[in-house]
Amino acid sequence: MELAHSLLLNEEACNQLGEVQKAEFIFDWLRYLEKLLLATSRGDVKEKQKTLVEQLLSLLNSSPGPPTRKLLAKNLGILYGIGDTFSVYETIDKCNDLIRSKDDSPSYLPTKLAAVVCLGSLYKKLGRILSNTFTETVGNILKAMKSAESQGRYEIMLSLQNILKGLGAAATPCHRDIYKAARSCLTDRSMAVRCAAAKCLFELQNEASFMWSTDLDSVATLCFKSFEGSNYDVRISVSKLLGTVLAKAIISKHPGAAASRQSIRRVSLEEVLELLGTGFLRGSSGFLRASGDMLKGTSSVSRDVRVGITQAYVVFISTLGGAWLEKNFAAILSHMLSLVSQLHPKVTQAQADAVCSRRCVSFILRATIGGLLGEKAQIAAAKDICQAIWKLKKVVDAVMCDGNLETRLGSTDVAASQHMLVCALQELGNLIHGLGTTAAPLLQDSSTGVLDSVISVILHPSISVQLTAAWCLHCIAVALPSYLTPLLDRCLERLTVLRSSPEAVTGFSFAVAALLGAVKHCPLGIPHGKGKIILTLAEDLLCSATQNSRLSAQRTQAGWLLIAALMTLGPAVVSHHLARVLLLWKCVFPVSPKDLETEKSRGDSFTWQVTLEGRAGALCAIKSFVSHCGDLLTEEVIQRLLPPLPCGVDLLTRLSSIIKTYGSPLKTPSVVYRQRLYELLILLPPETYEGHLCAILKELAADLTGPDIQVAASTFLLPPLCHQDDLLLLSPLLQETDHRFIEEQLLLSNGIACGSLEYDPYSIYEKDVGGDSVPKPLPPTLSVISSAIKLFGVVCAHVGEAQRLLTLEQLLDSIKHTKGARQQVVQLHVIASVSSFLKYVAGSKGSLGPEEMRRPALALVTGALESPNPLVRCAAAEAWARLAQVVDDGPFTASLAQVSFDKLKSARDVVTRTGHSLALGSLHRHLGGISSQHLNSCVGILYTLSQDSTSPDVQTWALHSLSLIIDSAGPLYYPHVEPTLSLIIMLLLNVPPTHAEVHQSLGRCLNALITTLGPELQGNSTSVSTLRTSCLLGCAVMQDNPDCLVQAQAISCLQQLHMFAPRHVNLSSLVSCLCEILLDNSVLVNLCSPYLLLRRAVLACLRQLVQREAAEVSEHAVTLAKDSREELTPDANIREVGLEGALLILLDKETDQRLCHDIKETLNHMLTSMAVDKLSFWLKLCKDVLAASADFTAVTCVDTMQEEEGDKGDDASVLTTGRDDRSRPFTSPRWATRVFAADCVCRVINQCESAHCAHFDVALAQEMKKRDSRSDFLVLHLADLIRMAFMAATDHSDQLRLSGLQTLLIVIRRFATIPEPEFPGHVILEQYQANVGAALRPAFTSETAPDVTAKACQVCSAWIASGVVSDLNDLRRVHHLLVSSLTKIQAGKEALSHLYNESASTMEILAVLKAWAEVYIIAVERHKNNKQPLKTASCPEESGRNGSDSSPGLLDLVHTDLGTLSRLWLAALQDFALLTLPSEFASQLPTEGGAFYTAETSENAKLHYNNSWALILHATALWLTSTGFVVADPDEGASNLSRPVTPTSMCQGSSSGAIAKSPEDVYSDRFHLILGISVEFLCSLRSDATMESITACLHALQALLDVPWPRSKIGSDQALGIELLNVLHRVILTRESPSIQLASLEVVRQIICAAQEHVKEKRRSAEEDGTHQELDEVSLLTAITVFILSTSPEVTIIPCLQKRCIEKFKVTLEIKDAMVQIKTYQLLLSIFQYPNPAVSYPYIYSLVSSIVEKLQEIDKKNPEDTAELQIFQEGIKVLEALVTIAEEQHRSQLVACLLPILISFLLDENALGSATSIMRNLHDFALQNLMQIGPQYSSVFKSVMASSPSLKARLEAAIKGNQESVKVGTPTSKHTKHPGKNSSIQLKTSFL
Repeated sequence: MELAHSLLLNEEACNQLGEVQKAEFIFDWLRYLEKLLLATSRGDVKEKQKTLVEQLLSLLNSSPGPPTRKLLAKNLGILYGIGDTFSVYETIDKCNDLIRSKDDSPSYLPTKLAAVVCLGSLYKKLGRILSNTFTETVGNILKAMKSAESQGRYEIMLSLQNILKGLGAAATPCHRDIYKAARSCLTDRSMAVRCAAAKCLFELQNEASFMWSTDLDSVATLCFKSFEGSNYDVRISVSKLLGTVLAKAIISKHPGAAASRQSIRRVSLEEVLELLGTGFLRGSSGFLRASGDMLKGTSSVSRDVRVGITQAYVVFISTLGGAWLEKNFAAILSHMLSLVSQLHPKVTQAQADAVCSRRCVSFILRATIGGLLGEKAQIAAAKDICQAIWKLKKVVDAVMCDGNLETRLGSTDVAASQHMLVCALQELGNLIHGLGTTAAPLLQDSSTGVLDSVISVILHPSISVQLTAAWCLHCIAVALPSYLTPLLDRCLERLTVLRSSPEAVTGFSFAVAALLGAVKHCPLGIPHGKGKIILTLAEDLLCSATQNSRLSAQRTQAGWLLIAALMTLGPAVVSHHLARVLLLWKCVFPVSPKDLETEKSRGDSFTWQVTLEGRAGALCAIKSFVSHCGDLLTEEVIQRLLPPLPCGVDLLTRLSSIIKTYGSPLKTPSVVYRQRLYELLILLPPETYEGHLCAILKELAADLTGPDIQVAASTFLLPPLCHQDDLLLLSPLLQETDHRFIEEQLLLSNGIACGSLEYDPYSIYEKDVGGDSVPKPLPPTLSVISSAIKLFGVVCAHVGEAQRLLTLEQLLDSIKHTKGARQQVVQLHVIASVSSFLKYVAGSKGSLGPEEMRRPALALVTGALESPNPLVRCAAAEAWARLAQVVDDGPFTASLAQVSFDKLKSARDVVTRTGHSLALGSLHRHLGGISSQHLNSCVGILYTLSQDSTSPDVQTWALHSLSLIIDSAGPLYYPHVEPTLSLIIMLLLNVPPTHAEVHQSLGRCLNALITTLGPELQGNSTSVSTLRTSCLLGCAVMQDNPDCLVQAQAISCLQQLHMFAPRHVNLSSLVSCLCEILLDNSVLVNLCSPYLLLRRAVLACLRQLVQREAAEVSEHAVTLAKDSREELTPDANIREVGLEGALLILLDKETDQRLCHDIKETLNHMLTSMAVDKLSFWLKLCKDVLAASADFTAVTCVDTMQEEEGDKGDDASVLTTGRDDRSRPFTSPRWATRVFAADCVCRVINQCESAHCAHFDVALAQEMKKRDSRSDFLVLHLADLIRMAFMAATDHSDQLRLSGLQTLLIVIRRFATIPEPEFPGHVILEQYQANVGAALRPAFTSETAPDVTAKACQVCSAWIASGVVSDLNDLRRVHHLLVSSLTKIQAGKEALSHLYNESASTMEILAVLKAWAEVYIIAVERHKNNKQPLKTASCPEESGRNGSDSSPGLLDLVHTDLGTLSRLWLAALQDFALLTLPSEFASQLPTEGGAFYTAETSENAKLHYNNSWALILHATALWLTSTGFVVADPDEGASNLSRPVTPTSMCQGSSSGAIAKSPEDVYSDRFHLILGISVEFLCSLRSDATMESITACLHALQALLDVPWPRSKIGSDQALGIELLNVLHRVILTRESPSIQLASLEVVRQIICAAQEHVKEKRRSAEEDGTHQELDEVSLLTAITVFILSTSPEVTIIPCLQKRCIEKFKVTLEIKDAMVQIKTYQLLLSIFQYPNPAVSYPYIYSLVSSIVEKLQEIDKKNPEDTAELQIFQEGIKVLEALVTIAEEQHRSQLVACLLPILISFLLDENALGSATSIMRNLHDFALQNLMQIGPQYSSVFKSVMASSPSLKARLEAAIKGNQESVKVGTPTSKHTKHPGKNSSIQLKTSFL
């Protein structure tokens, strides 16, 4: 390929290549040429121009493929653009001649098309230079179009688009001709041609003013026609054209209007809207015909037209922009709502049509209001919507009151209002949901009356309006959690009061259910007691349902709906009410089948309707219980759930006869009943309904193949059963797109409605499905099939094999016995059921059963593989593979593959070939590589199919299947890689661009190949290099493809290549490609890159790139923006704000969750890599986002405070740019984007922490800035950090306030200690006191949410504790906020807000107590430090500042509230102690809960206690220390541990019966409380235990042991001291932090002191001092030894330290006390054995001689008791250890020392007889040791014996004596036996 990289084509090299390689070579040369021409000088180009033109034209004649011709044309244009233009006319003539040629053969077609493309490119590049030839060219092209086929028409349209672009206004003479040609193409049968025509007309409308004036109506009608039978791409292109033309009609000024022949009329907004509205309501058929059809009742606007027009509305409004929409919102809103009002009876005559039209209108409102307006404008829009709701409400009220006069008129008015109300309410809900807590002012505005307006329409007679109003309340509650409880109360109150109105019962029960569904989205929850109220009301409704037949149905439904919704509150609430719910469940079904029989004969149609409604509701409630309260599903509860089930199944089997008896009104209730029962059974384990499996299976089979099913909804039933990857083969509608909400309806045939809330009211409390907020349940007839299919899979897998076989055969017969459309429906249901069954069996690792089961299963799947419906074929291919999986038999799998091979070889029809090719791929995917032989056959067949150019479908499916095989074969595929790659390249270069689906499959194949090759792509061998070049070439071809999904594939392939071979991917061109797609997008989301999947691919790729090369990616993006000369507007963003800013803008506009997540991740990676180097840039970005929509009055207030800072170091910063902030690129970003920006600020600060220290040092930063003005430091931006934190903390959005407070907290913690160089003794933060106070104040108002107040308390305590402010009066500002909180919480859990769950109050109380604890701890610390004169103060001012002023002052501030605080702290600790008890003590806990939590919410409360107990513990310990445990607190009353408010004392239920405790008992309780909590925590440290908690706990213990009384408790209770030491030992071993280890050692020291004090006390009382000294010495030595062994050697070998330790041991060795000596030897043994010689040797050298002397002394003075014996034994052990440790050369000396000592203790036979037991033991011990040492060191032994005859004699006598004693049977010690045996050996070795 290197030969291709030259200015002229290397024809010699080219001609030597084969067909495919030649095409590749030429394409590669053209790619290189494009870059080279732009980089070559004009002179060089002119020199070679003639040859080059000839080469290019000869290529033009050689039938180039589509990508090649595009590139060829581009190069010709560039060449003439740079070089001479005189030969261009000749080139144009040649092209025209080629087009005129009469040769119509297929082989000549590529040349003709290439000529067309070249003309387009030349005119686009050279424009007006060629204006004198263009009329002839255009005429020629248009003439050619008349006889052209679809590819020709496609290329001609695109070429005309380029000609128009190049010539601009000069093309006016041909405008009409082009317009006429494009009109016909806009309704072409080929969709690609329609798209191309739309692009051509889009270009035309730039200059052709007639399109948006005189011909506006005909353009619109033409576009409407174009939408008929269109696909997604056409709707995107044509709607863009139509929307833009209409927008232009409104805003265009007509400069030449007066001069031109006809005056151009100005079009009004009303006319444009009427034009679009007519299309929406009447379709493309024109007014007259439509009205005629309407009279006949036959007219119907096809859905694709309506969806296309919907998109055009969005484009129209988006083009005009947000400001325009704001101004004209009222007109737009009333027009949109009028579209669905029944003033147009056509639109809403059928329910299905109404639902679809409502979706369209909702989509337009959502895309425009949600996408274009900022938050303030959205609030204004919400007010307008409210006004509309009030107006509609008045109309309905008037009719309802005056219904008698004109009932008919009235009912149409009511019906007219319902769809308008649904759309208005839904948008209002969505708006408020999106605004979150920023919508608070809207709801507080009484003039708008949002809540009143929504609640008022709950009584509307239409169920869809009631449900949407309820949903709107749900949205309000999720957005503003403080409204949840009041709304719930209001609806419950209305429901109770208006229980005799059917509308009220239905409407308000919906509202309550929707609000209960909102609870799971509100972390602060609702009060626990609401559950009981709701259940009581539900019981009441169910019990009173029978009293009034007018209300029976409504009350029954309402009762069960409330219970079902209540279940979503989870086990914590439901567990308290479960018994009542189960009782209701039990009562709803008859007890026995006999009762059911008698019931069937009673009643009428109405009572059965109510009964079925009630039972369906009960089933739904239990289903809700099972899915939301899984933890409560114990064995016992399941047993109580089961009894009604048999009766429920029994009723299922009788439904058809009941319908026959009582008529069709029961049809819908019976379908709903079926669906509910099926849904419940799916959730329950199949064992629970074992006995009814056969009955259920029969019903399911009947449901799926019954005669009354007419609807084929494959698009909803099959996708879950297909493999996600295979869905890519089908309609793009099945993939995710931005228009999914409206496009979904096109998947269904016209008669079927898409999902809507009124089809299943019970879905109102369920979790949101997907990205769209409102639930969209399908009509019952569809959802029952969907549930039946799921259940069939489960049941069929659990029935007996005979029954299973029978069922499969029945299903097979049912397909055979039907015909036509009905057969397709049955086949669809059957294949879905069988797929579901196989999927379930495969998932549960089951098997199909005996062999005869295979035949019907295989027949069913094979039939479906050849179904005309592609979705059925996809599902069948998946089932085919699963069948092989569950049979799990090699020959069977091979036979399946063989069936497909045979079919593919013989069949010629598209259906069979596509189905079976996918079946092969699916087999490989599920079973891995089947065998290499099969692999070869598969690949061979798929190669052939993928080259079948007559059928793009076959190519697409075959290539997709090939990609699956490549993926699953892995390394086995290596032999096929090269041929596959050349096949892919060949097809990419030859398949027409109109067949985008083939290109998409090719992209998937290429991706799979790249993955298979993996890291090998980095290699340098020729073969790898060729493969890599081909892969890159394939990517380049796909990048140039006009189809967005193909481009997405290209990006995904390049991403893979970048991962495996980063050096070989050109980063700058990849980044520029990504940015072009994204930037188009960042101007208007709705207009550019409409493909969500393309945007996702771009972001996924960017995210990967910035992980490795963030800086390079950022630079390339900015360079691209600066170099781009063409379209200035989109890039303006990136030039100004960089790629990072562009991504932030995109994040603000984008709604897709996955995409937003990727954008955030990308920005996080960029921030991590670059924030420190581009500090000003990042901070400016964040500040722009935060300031863009901040409340400017608040910001001004900060600015005035900061005026004097202008002359400081940060005036050099880019950020202090004053008031022009508002002309920033960020126009009113949403709160979520601002939250992200605030989080980014925190991340930037964290990044700076690990960078240069100058970031946190003003003087150093200023000095370095002077040296190099480019350097930048965080501390110079402090003013901006404070300003950003302030803006965020005072916003309307609670989430942003939390982020702002967190930022403020981080700023305080990081900058608190930084001195201000200009004012010595002061810190830099001091000047921002007012800002901090102002940022905190709003968080303490009464209406603030508890989580915000809790966070603010944390910031308050951090601010006070930081010591920034020294003046008491200044401190009081913030201190006052904490005092107000303390006053608020003193009343405990009883007095706090009832808006939220009780655990929210717990959180707030504990946050306040924790904040006070932190302040108190700091105050005490400073007070302590102040008592000692400060040794080191950097300057006199600083010591003054930290000195006597502030610290006592702070303690004084706290002191006033200390009495209250101490009681509250003790109460909180007692709560915590109770909550941490193991579960077996649950029964003993107080029933009413603790001081600050209720028993029901204890689980939620635990989390809050865990977050705050440690600091409270420390503060309490300090407070108790300050009282000295001496005086009882006067406030204590009965000295109860907790406050008087709470009756819970230490573990007694109530204090009234308790005896008043003595102060001693009270203190003892408190002491044990603190000690107990500490030990419990420290002895089982979890991995998530924070450093803060451990440190606080250890400090609390230190504080406790600082005073005498607790020390005496520890000292006197030895077990307690030992336990504490064990716990601390474990802490030291498991935590490596030095601070924790030091704190632990300090507590150890205190415990030892306590023990010493106790001993002293005992000595004093007993007047003994003997034992004290020894204990003291032993303790000290033990501590020294622990220190030596566990501390790092660097510390222990410090000479002075080591010397003192050795001295201590020497002294102790001289102490006469036996216990001391024994312990000393033991401790020395452990030191001598320490593995590091640097530590142990000094001790050995210094102490061994003393030990030897001591042992030699024992010889002179025989031991008299066991203690002295033990001293000797321990000493010998030390010496023996030394022998083993010693180096080889010294060992003999040590043994020579040791032997005489041992022998000196041996006794001869006379002495042995008369010796004392002590001496005999000593003898035995010495002899045993000698027996061990002798053999080990025999040479030394012999030499010692030889040198000392006396020793030898003594040893022989002793051995002899020992043997005698064995013979005589002298009772010797237990050791004698073994040495006796050894002695003979020993003697031999010694004396031979």
